Amino acid sequence: MEALFIYLIKSSGLVALFYLAYFLMLRKETFFNSNRWFLLAGLITSATLPLIIFTKIVWIEPTTDPINWSKIPITNHSEEKTFEDYLPLLTALSYGIGILLLLAKFAFDFYSLNTVLKGKFIQQQADFKFIDIKENVAPFSYFNTIVYNSALYTASELENILEHEKVHSEQNHTVDVLISRLFCIVFWFNPFIWCYKKAILQNLEFIADNEATKKISDKRAYQFTLLKITTHENCVAITNHFYQSLIKKRIVMLNKNQSKKWNSWKYALVLPLLAAFVFLFQIKTIAQEKVSDKTTKELIKSDEKLVDIYKINRNTTDGELKDKSSTLKENYAIIAIFSGIKRNSKNELIAIKVDLKKGKEIAQKMETKGTEAINEFGIIISKNDNGMLTVSFGSDETIINQKSILIAPNAPSVTEKEIFINSKKASQDDLDKLDPNEIATMNVNKNDDKQEIRIITNNHRKMITENDIYINNEKVSQNELDRLDQSTIERMDVNKDDKTIRIITNNRVQYSQERNLPVPPTPPTPPVFNIKTPTPPAFPKAPKAPKGDPIKGDKKAWKEFENKMEDYEAKMKKLEPQMEDFDKQMEEFDKKMEPFNKEMEAFEKKMKVYEQQMEEYHSNLERERKK
Repeated sequence: MEALFIYLIKSSGLVALFYLAYFLMLRKETFFNSNRWFLLAGLITSATLPLIIFTKIVWIEPTTDPINWSKIPITNHSEEKTFEDYLPLLTALSYGIGILLLLAKFAFDFYSLNTVLKGKFIQQQADFKFIDIKENVAPFSYFNTIVYNSALYTASELENILEHEKVHSEQNHTVDVLISRLFCIVFWFNPFIWCYKKAILQNLEFIADNEATKKISDKRAYQFTLLKITTHENCVAITNHFYQSLIKKRIVMLNKNQSKKWNSWKYALVLPLLAAFVFLFQIKTIAQEKVSDKTTKELIKSDEKLVDIYKINRNTTDGELKDKSSTLKENYAIIAIFSGIKRNSKNELIAIKVDLKKGKEIAQKMETKGTEAINEFGIIISKNDNGMLTVSFGSDETIINQKSILIAPNAPSVTEKEIFINSKKASQDDLDKLDPNEIATMNVNKNDDKQEIRIITNNHRKMITENDIYINNEKVSQNELDRLDQSTIERMDVNKDDKTIRIITNNRVQYSQERNLPVPPTPPTPPVFNIKTPTPPAFPKAPKAPKGDPIKGDKKAWKEFENKMEDYEAKMKKLEPQMEDFDKQMEEFDKKMEPFNKEMEAFEKKMKVYEQQMEEYHSNLERERKK
């Protein structure tokens, strides 16, 4: 709730900023179209910019003497709730009631508009829909629909009104009206939003007046029409209506000289104000402690050398956790999974669970949770005297877990182990002499107290991948070859021309895996579609009707349109035999499609069975892998 209030306050401040910039610098300029986009951009910026947070990390020296919280006495006491405790709830309730009332008013306005338009005769002309009503309502437009009462005006007055409303319709001014109305609902408590909405509607009228007078010869008659419309007080909400109370300002703007182009520099004045807003309110500073030598020594064992530490504290963000996970995976092939993340009202971590994995082994688990912010801990990457890299969790006081994971070519010391390099059994000395940069893959298989390490070098991998491999005359995969005991090889033939490697073993039995993995099901075969689709005849392009009224508009253009329509209808008449032939072909095509559709229905049923079999297969496969 607190985050919502902060967002509303920031957005309201930006709305006020853009409105004051318009009111003080731009409202008297004749850059009407530019002002329109400035006002819309102001609303969009006000809604989105408070959601963008920039993070700044400040490194500080670590505390040398941490506080021992266990020695601080704690006294439990309860306090009676005051009015201030209920104030956030009352504020949220008032805000919600305001939104509900305005939404109800918004819905009622849509209902009123629908009542005016319902059941009326619509005259379609070009891209516009004209509705001539009998009610005493001021002329208005709603998207491409223009509504007026022709009985109230002379022919010249009606022409002026329609030209004005056409501009509203062509430039989609209804969108501006709806957007400003929705912002008034969300930010109803902000007095600037109501002034902002008024500025948007007024500027739209300036645009329509300016564009309409370019098409009207008698500018003076247009101004008299404005004065006459002021007598109509009945206006439909959520529309662009011809009547506006600020008629004097509209007439002033009609007769005002065009603003000089160099005045457009005023639009740029809002940019430094936005930059100041970002620097003051949208930059979050996070303090991170530096890792001191003393802390480092406490984090790792005495016989280990520090490689890297990934510290996590109460202020670590989700983005930083994601970066740490990516870095661990990229640098050390460790998969770090962060889950169970919970934060308090200050956005501090109070609970987190960390799983560190390599391959199928779970190397480390660590979980901390409570009602207070977590203590700082680190994911420690270190190296012992044998050169083995290990991973563990640690804090400033003690290392939480000493279990390590093999992430380097040197194998850990275990009770019993076997080492294979390029499928050939090797000793620990051979492993120590191996250059880590030459390792292509390394697999560690555990079985009770035994451990098997299989390593493939880059040169061996390159040679194998360039050839087809056969063991006892059966083609095998790379993984099967890697697991083959080289001591069982009786003969190996390499054919460079055919690029094949054929291996014969002593027992003539191909190597099989330790577990019998389930066999995947076979997918059904889809029916073959070999029916040719009929090609429809090429239709001529219909002519586009000219804009304006066919009686009062451009008569020459309408005459040319009529001639083109006659030619179009003649061409369509010639196509009738081809259309009849195409209809017959489509009937035959539908008949041919019937058996194919039945085959498809049968195929879809088989696919459902196959999907169930695949689910069972994956379940069995996962069960075998966990054994």
